[in-house]
Amino acid sequence: MSYIGREPQIGNFQVCDAISVVNGQAAYTMQVDSVNVLPETVNHCLVSLNGILQSPTTSFTISGATITFASNLVTGDVIDFIQILGSVLDLGVPSDDTVSIAKLTATGTKDSTTFLRGDNTFAAPSGGKVLQVVSAIIDQSFTNSSASFIEVTDHNLSITPSATSSKVLVFMNFNTRSSGMIEQFYTIYRSTTNVGSTNGLGATHDDDGGSDTEVQFALQVLDSPSSTSAVNYHLRSKSNGSATARVNNKGSDSVITLMEIGA
Repeated sequence: MSYIGREPQIGNFQVCDAISVVNGQAAYTMQVDSVNVLPETVNHCLVSLNGILQSPTTSFTISGATITFASNLVTGDVIDFIQILGSVLDLGVPSDDTVSIAKLTATGTKDSTTFLRGDNTFAAPSGGKVLQVVSAIIDQSFTNSSASFIEVTDHNLSITPSATSSKVLVFMNFNTRSSGMIEQFYTIYRSTTNVGSTNGLGATHDDDGGSDTEVQFALQVLDSPSSTSAVNYHLRSKSNGSATARVNNKGSDSVITLMEIGA
């Protein structure tokens, strides 16, 4: 900000150097650390003479760095102190670590679980926060030639949501093999409810000569269990064809990961 004249000294409280009284002299130069100082106005000075606080304008005046008393001082008079105030109506910039939460006008609960929003309110974080993660590596093999979804052995994992409003993000990664011509399908169940694809994520295998064909599956689903009890997610499989589908048949592992996402 620009100023006409000298820029105000915000919050700059200073005590002038000691001044020796000269007999018969009324005007004295004010200094701080031997450097002339210029108060904002006469009303920005607290002056004590002979132990008595002087009245601005009436008892003394200010012009630049010069203070002039209403009458000449004499030997024996003592200028106890001259304190110069900055802008007494403006606190300026607070020092570091001096403003507590209680000093803020923001509404809402002020604690370690909330943050200050742009609308000057405290609120708890919400939407999309990962609350917990559980994961497992499964080395159990499985074979299937059923035309209906059946549970893949040991390919399951449980999580206990902390709130009914939470969602659970499910990841399942695994390898399958087959020989012969076969269509195989996989989906994710929560207990007896299919929360993945109705028909399952599928792949068609055609060995074209009898050798094994390998396919890697990666299933994902965002589920809303609406529960704070343990919920179990597991992999189910079905096949259409004369051959048999195999999970982890050649020694590979599966990975299941469950993430609770806060509402």
